[in-house]
Amino acid sequence: MLRRDFHYDLPDELIARHPTPRRSDSRLLHLDGRTGTLVDRQFSDFPSLLLPGDLLVFNDTRVVPARLYGRKDSGGRVEVLLERVLGEGRALVQLRASKPPTPASSIRFAEEAVATVLGRVDDFWELQFNADPGEIFDRLGEMPLPPYLRRPAEELDRERYQTVYAREPGAVAAPTAGLHFDQALLAACNEAGVLTARVTLHVGAGTFQPVRVEDVREHRMHAERIEVPTETCAAIEACRGRGGRVIAIGTTSVRALESAAQPGRIAPLRSDTRLFITPGFRFRVVDALVTNFHLPESTLLMLVCAFAGREHVLRAYQHAVAAGYRFFSYGDAMFVEPDPLALEPRGRA
Repeated sequence: MLRRDFHYDLPDELIARHPTPRRSDSRLLHLDGRTGTLVDRQFSDFPSLLLPGDLLVFNDTRVVPARLYGRKDSGGRVEVLLERVLGEGRALVQLRASKPPTPASSIRFAEEAVATVLGRVDDFWELQFNADPGEIFDRLGEMPLPPYLRRPAEELDRERYQTVYAREPGAVAAPTAGLHFDQALLAACNEAGVLTARVTLHVGAGTFQPVRVEDVREHRMHAERIEVPTETCAAIEACRGRGGRVIAIGTTSVRALESAAQPGRIAPLRSDTRLFITPGFRFRVVDALVTNFHLPESTLLMLVCAFAGREHVLRAYQHAVAAGYRFFSYGDAMFVEPDPLALEPRGRA
C-alpha cells in the first residue's frame, strides 16, 4: 500500500472552519460497505439507523487548553503544544520557534510560569515546569485547534471543540465524531433502545503529523494513552449475547476497542497504543462506525478504508465533495457499515 493510494482532491472552501449553529445540524453520509451504496442524510436522522440492543461506544476524553505561547531567554517567541503531562512537573510537548531552544534554557509563559528545556524525546521536547503543568495549561492555555483551520481559537471553541460527554482530561485534539451529539440526540438514541459504553483515548499532538513515507507499512504511529474499562468489556459481551451491534463513535473509539482485543478477545486495558489500522486488518469488536471526513493520505482515512473498503470509501469522499459536504473537525459525518470481509467471525469479541 502506498500513501498516494489514499489521496483525494478537496477544495479549500469545503474545510469547515467553524461549527454549525447546533451540534446535530450536521449532514450524515451513510455508506454501506457491503455494496458501496450511499444515502445522504442529516445527523439528526442517526437514531433511526439504530436497532434496539445496539451499543454505542463513546470516547470520553476531554480536550485541555493545550496551546501556550512563551518567550525564550533570547526573547524569541515559542509556541508550545502539550502532548502529555509526565508527572513531577514535567511534560512532553511540541515546540515551534524560529530556532530550536537549547537544553537548560528557559521558556517564560507568564511572570510566574516558567519551564526549563530538558531535551528532545523523539519528535517532542521534555520540559520541566516550576509548577503543576496541568494547572498552568488550564489557566494560560488556549484550545488547540487543528492547524488546517488557519484561525486562532475563539471563546466559542471552548464549548464546541469538546464533546458534551467529555470527562477525562488529557486530549490535545477532540474526538470529532462525538461533536455532533447534543443531549437531545443522546436521549433519542436511548429512546431507540440503544445502550452506551465509554472508553478513553487521549488524542495526542501526533495526530496532526502527516504520513511521510510512501510505503505506509513503514509508518510508525505515535503513542496515545487508552483505557478500556471492565464494564465496557462486559457491555460488549452482553451486546454480542443479544445480537446487537457495537457501534464506535469515532476512529479513536475504534482504536481503543481493537487495541483491547489484540490478544484475540476483548479484555480491560490501560496502556499506550500504537495500533495502526490499514486495509487487511480484521476487526474483532466494531460492527459499525460514526466518523468525520479525514485528511487525504491520513492514518484515519486508512482506518476507514480498512473498515469499508478503499474503493467504496474514496467513492464516498468523491460524492461528498461533489455534494458540498463540510470536511474535517467541524465538518459533517459518515455512518459507515463494514465490508463483511473486514470483520472476524461473529464471536470475535
